[in-house]
Amino acid sequence: MERKIYLNGVFVEKKDAKISVFDHGLLYGDGVFEGIRSYSRKVFRLHKHMERLYAGAAAIKLNVNMSIDEFESKIIETLRINGLDDAYIRVVVTRGVGDLGLDPRKCSLPTIFIIADKIVLYPEEFYEKGLPIIIAKTRRISPQSISPAIKSLNYLNNILGKIEATAAGCNEALMLTIDGYVAECTGDNIFLIKKGKLITPPSEIGALNGITQQAVIDIALKRGMKFGYEMLKPNDIFDADECFLTGTAAEVIPVNKVDGKVIGSGVPGSVTKDIILAFRELTRVDGTAY
Repeated sequence: MERKIYLNGVFVEKKDAKISVFDHGLLYGDGVFEGIRSYSRKVFRLHKHMERLYAGAAAIKLNVNMSIDEFESKIIETLRINGLDDAYIRVVVTRGVGDLGLDPRKCSLPTIFIIADKIVLYPEEFYEKGLPIIIAKTRRISPQSISPAIKSLNYLNNILGKIEATAAGCNEALMLTIDGYVAECTGDNIFLIKKGKLITPPSEIGALNGITQQAVIDIALKRGMKFGYEMLKPNDIFDADECFLTGTAAEVIPVNKVDGKVIGSGVPGSVTKDIILAFRELTRVDGTAY
């Protein structure tokens, strides 16, 4: 069955889902997006995702031209039309069609599209044995330049880090700030476990406030774990007891090596495995049904 794409108010076949070459999302990366998951016909934390999308749009002065409630109903409709029980949903809002200049005032209406499909980001073996990652030489863009709260279409910084990971034979790369602090990976947030405490870098230094990241924090706090946002250097990772990544597509995935250095025992730790199971259970109950 060929997937149907929601595009500017109508559903079209995948082959017909096209936008103008003058769209400023294409020309300049001018827009925002969200990756969302559904599990067993429940969209996980849909409203949280949409709040982040609308906050990002507001930050770049982009009028979505649709209420959050309307947008959420279109996402649900897209899932129903495609008959998907478990899905990855990509929601995109661009500045719209303009001209070859930068001026956003030339774009009269946003372009909106919703894709619902399947996704497998990492092979299952990495969830069982751990994922090796590298530290990218490409540094994270300063939050003084672009706020990390904006999930924009301009992902070149992340892509350059990903290219480094691929060249090194890895699937993911950790990105540091200009000052050498741990920010996040190219597509995931990072967590450490040290002496029973769960730690992640603060968003102010250049990390996205992740929906899955917050879900994991919620799980940890409900279980009485110690938790804190901390400024971290690479050496803090090397001597951690456990390390894992979180993201909508990745979910929760353990890390066994960073730059070739073994983390902890070199296999997924007991706390990480417990959090993975708890997160999977949460996705089955915390969602908007369709």
